[in-house]
Amino acid sequence: MKKILAGILIAAVLGIAAFFFFNSKKDDLKYRTEKVARGDIIEAVTASGTVNAVTTVLVGTQVSGTIRNIHVDFNSPVKKGQLIALIDPATFEAQVAQAKANLMSAKANLEKAEAELVDAKRTMDRNRVLFSRNLIAGSDVDTSETRHETSRAQVSVAKAQVAQTEAALRIAETNLRYTRILSPVDGIVVSRNVDVGQTVAASFQTPTLFTIAEDLTKMQIDTNVDEADIGRVLSGQDVEFSVDAHPDITFRGTVSQIRNAPITVQNVVTYDVVIKVDNPEFKLKPGMTTNVSIVLSIKNDVLKIPNAALRFSPADKDKNRTRQKGKGVWIMEGKELKREPVTVGVSDGNYTELVSGGIKEGQEVIIESLSKPKEVRPSGPRMF
Repeated sequence: MKKILAGILIAAVLGIAAFFFFNSKKDDLKYRTEKVARGDIIEAVTASGTVNAVTTVLVGTQVSGTIRNIHVDFNSPVKKGQLIALIDPATFEAQVAQAKANLMSAKANLEKAEAELVDAKRTMDRNRVLFSRNLIAGSDVDTSETRHETSRAQVSVAKAQVAQTEAALRIAETNLRYTRILSPVDGIVVSRNVDVGQTVAASFQTPTLFTIAEDLTKMQIDTNVDEADIGRVLSGQDVEFSVDAHPDITFRGTVSQIRNAPITVQNVVTYDVVIKVDNPEFKLKPGMTTNVSIVLSIKNDVLKIPNAALRFSPADKDKNRTRQKGKGVWIMEGKELKREPVTVGVSDGNYTELVSGGIKEGQEVIIESLSKPKEVRPSGPRMF
């Protein structure tokens, strides 16, 4: 019996000790801290974009027909004026021949009209002489003069027909030249949209046969910058970006243009910021997706405060201490929390520049509470 009573007494003592021990642990809050250190801060605006050639030319055709030959393929380098494809010219050659024949006929008609004009003039002059000698009637003179005027008009008509057929010949010859698809610029063929034997129709709109990038050693990135950040972006700012194809390489460029036309997608407004990039090794290809950082400012060897420290707020029982205005961080003085007001500068999203305040290099600031706040049980009668 005595052993049972002793065991109950020991268990009671241990229970009371455990109660006070864990209660003291609950009241003893723990915090995670980080030291204020020196380093570099790069303030930047982040955005996504797409790599494009600076100048991309869509090569089409102005005449319809069947593709007879193709002289280039994907990635082929081309020179300005180089023949890259040929549309079957047979129909257009026949049209040129027909136009030339029409021109020859029109010129012959002109010669005939001019001969008739000369004859009409001779007749008119002769009748005038005969009329002056009273050898013919006046009506004969009138008839010859009318014939002369008609012949002169026929010459004008024939000249107009010659000009018309010459224009038709030029059109036919132009269409024949259009069967030779030439490169308009020096560059590289990015895409080819036709094959030999394919029929292209230019009746309604010009079909695109090839896409030629003028110079892939000079590229541009079209980025979508949010309207909240566009006011801080300026031409000439440095840019760093990466692409999925080369994740270990940081590419660099320069902001060259900020376009004013807004781009609205699902009520989100962005602006196109054009970035010029050198591409001497052709590592960047048109269409690549980029993660861009537009550098706004760089601060070297400055005190850095973790952004988590600026966001930290103590537990509910210390809320009355947090009502001070302005930026501040919390530190431990002994076992007490103390708020230190600070003035901050640029931020890179993780750290912020410490401009002034009572915080020194190496001092620890609180960034997170490791203790969960006590649950507040609702008051009132308990329901069983």
